[in-house]
Amino acid sequence: MNSKLTLSINQVVIEEAKKYAKSSGKSLSNIVEEYLKSLAIAEKSNKKKTSLKIVRELKGSVKLPKNFTSYKEILQDALIEKYLGK
Repeated sequence: MNSKLTLSINQVVIEEAKKYAKSSGKSLSNIVEEYLKSLAIAEKSNKKKTSLKIVRELKGSVKLPKNFTSYKEILQDALIEKYLGK
């Protein structure tokens, strides 16, 4: 669904943008929409990269016990203890 948006932009910028839109065969609205989408995509990408960086920095900071087998086994043991009291 498209909605109207009112922007305040310098007249010279508007004229140049219209020339660019015409030469590229696109509407000015389409160009603005594509640009705003690209900003949103870039923001998501930056957040993902930041998350991955944090994970990389934390990697190795937790030392597992030598007798550690798997989280699945630990969960299973905890559920058996909780519900069967063993």
